[in-house]
Amino acid sequence: MIKFLPSLNALFNALSFLFLLLGFVNIKKKNVEAHKKFMLSAFVSSSLFLVGYLTYHYSAGVTRFKETGFWRIVYLTILTSHTLIAVFVLPMAIVTLVFALLKKFDKHPKIARYTLPLWLYVSLTGVVIYFMLYHIFK
Repeated sequence: MIKFLPSLNALFNALSFLFLLLGFVNIKKKNVEAHKKFMLSAFVSSSLFLVGYLTYHYSAGVTRFKETGFWRIVYLTILTSHTLIAVFVLPMAIVTLVFALLKKFDKHPKIARYTLPLWLYVSLTGVVIYFMLYHIFK
């Protein structure tokens, strides 16, 4: 029943990446309403990813990367950086969102400047990890 979750989680990560980019483009165009909708969508998509990820790994356990040598080093490097940055992105995204919702626009852009690239990296590498685990090196 949960075999579909890695694919769904990759979709949520890809959507988060797309929504973040669209949110960034729209704030640069000073389209605040579109920016807000895209960033809230990114937050929801990332939250759904987290629920799916925790559900899958609670039920299925650890997923092992079977390759050795060079590709294992590449995979573990991506996985390690993804995981470490993700630990920081979650609270950063929450704080960034709270500042925006509370209309603290003196603080929101200051943290968003750091949150966005890290969140983009985590979303993108999440998709890369999925493809490495389930499609390229299965």
